[in-house]
Amino acid sequence: MRFLMTSTFALLGLPLAGMAQVEQGPANADFQPAFETQTRAPALETTEVQSDRYIWGLNRPWGIAALPDGEFLVTERPGTLRVVTPDAQGEPIGGLPEVDPREQGGMLDVAVREDFAETRRVWWTYAKPVDGGVATAAATGVLSADGTQMSEVQDIFVQSPPSQNPMHYGSRIVFGDDGMAYITTGEHFSFADRELAQDLDTTYGKVVRVSPMGEVPQDNPFVGQDGMDEIWSYGHRNVQGAAMAEDGTLWTIEHGPKGGDELNRPVPGANFGWPVISYGVTYQDQPIGSGDAVRDGMEQPVYYWDPVIAPAGMAFHNGAGGFDWAGDLLIGSLYPGGLVRLTLEEGAVTGEERLLPDAGRVRDVEVLEDGSVLLLIDDPEGGILRITAPD
Repeated sequence: MRFLMTSTFALLGLPLAGMAQVEQGPANADFQPAFETQTRAPALETTEVQSDRYIWGLNRPWGIAALPDGEFLVTERPGTLRVVTPDAQGEPIGGLPEVDPREQGGMLDVAVREDFAETRRVWWTYAKPVDGGVATAAATGVLSADGTQMSEVQDIFVQSPPSQNPMHYGSRIVFGDDGMAYITTGEHFSFADRELAQDLDTTYGKVVRVSPMGEVPQDNPFVGQDGMDEIWSYGHRNVQGAAMAEDGTLWTIEHGPKGGDELNRPVPGANFGWPVISYGVTYQDQPIGSGDAVRDGMEQPVYYWDPVIAPAGMAFHNGAGGFDWAGDLLIGSLYPGGLVRLTLEEGAVTGEERLLPDAGRVRDVEVLEDGSVLLLIDDPEGGILRITAPD
């Protein structure tokens, strides 16, 4: 269990007394944090931002990837992937696999690598209909020069076993400095399925690590041991955000139940506790699992929220564009909505800010090289907001 009982602020020589917290209402559960600043960190000074409608008229956009020529790939949850610009929206790209759009399913995340201009290769995640139900899947293909057709399509990961519940898919895909793809999953919500987050013979509630074409790296933690070889970490609920820090560290964020949204740093072989421990309670205000938030052998979140922010996509800021945000983590909130900014020092959260509370359901966050921030607004008549520093 990797957490410190010593105050993070004390370690950093920062004062504790008199620090205001972000206004967020009473907690749902009566847990004490395992260490100070694990929750309700001090409120940061308000940042002035300018918000503009950048691209609009998208149907429940879920994931975004910037292309090198100023275009963007955007998924729409009902099942489409298209190239968009501020001036035009391309037609849905052909050649994609069938998706299951029910409930929380559909077309989900999308990603490209730095060599896209040469390879035209794209990766995406989706709810895949399979014999016996549905599964989180990740696939790759090559986008045609005109942005209309995907070829050489193949799955690189399919969650197993199938589930009957079209809920809690995860699912983000990010690439590490090691060249590997990290894919996040969910545990499909039901009382029976969520128990599989602790089962190493399934990929429910896991972070998965494979090569860009789906091969299992031999240094994964369960290769040659009990458990599925592609598993990197386990005991997760519904991981809908993932980002790589500048130092190459993977960070993820997952939905808790009623309370207990978690920011984590997955490490190989680590068990993050769901559904045995949680800082939340059921939607009926009953205890989760053991009723505890701490247990030996299970990891503690770096940070948690109660009440929830219903986290979605996230990204680290580069400090450009007039924002003093270098290394800060920007997180989309589905409820109550808007953007959450966290400052970090030595792997600990030192401050929190809530921005654009009226923006709506922010499903993904993309930071561009110029420091501007794109927010995907999840709505049947949604789109992309562009956030810049005031002139």
